[in-house]
Amino acid sequence: MPADPLHRAAKPQRSTTSPPPSGSGASPIEVRRSARRRRTVSAYREGDRTVVLIPARMSEAEEQRWVSVMLDKLAAQESKRVLGDAELTERAARLSEQYFDGRARPASVRWVTNQNTRWGSCTPAEGSIRLSHRLQGMPEYVVDYVLVHELAHLLVPGHGPRFWRLLEAYPRTERARGYLEGVVAAERLPHLPVASDE
Repeated sequence: MPADPLHRAAKPQRSTTSPPPSGSGASPIEVRRSARRRRTVSAYREGDRTVVLIPARMSEAEEQRWVSVMLDKLAAQESKRVLGDAELTERAARLSEQYFDGRARPASVRWVTNQNTRWGSCTPAEGSIRLSHRLQGMPEYVVDYVLVHELAHLLVPGHGPRFWRLLEAYPRTERARGYLEGVVAAERLPHLPVASDE
């Protein structure tokens, strides 16, 4: 088959794949460079990896900056998507498999609106996990952390050393805890009156 005359002069696109930052819990990143792409940068999820499309002429420094920007944009878009109870249950099953070899098996996982002082709760005897509706819209890694935390309670009921050792398996524990602590701290700040334009 003859080459497409409109595209035969274009250089082939170059693709590089890099592992996620260590301890980030993120997916591998594939950067695809294209000679046809002039100014635009875009990104999307493809299976277990993130694909970032950039112009071929970009420097390595520009590439790194744009990859970071696009990862933040994707995370913001994903955080706006609210999972239903069925999706939450599926997510809990995947996290249990990934971090606890499937040993934590909740009977139910659901959102609740009556938890305003805690992010999640677990009743090990019933195998039920409840997440506060206040988590909806937060980054996925934060919701995943709370799910992993509650899944760990199905294996170890208290907050002793064994429990915290289990949570070490989740690589974004400290980051998620910091995020949630920041949310709590922000809620405690005094609300200043908004200046009017009079």
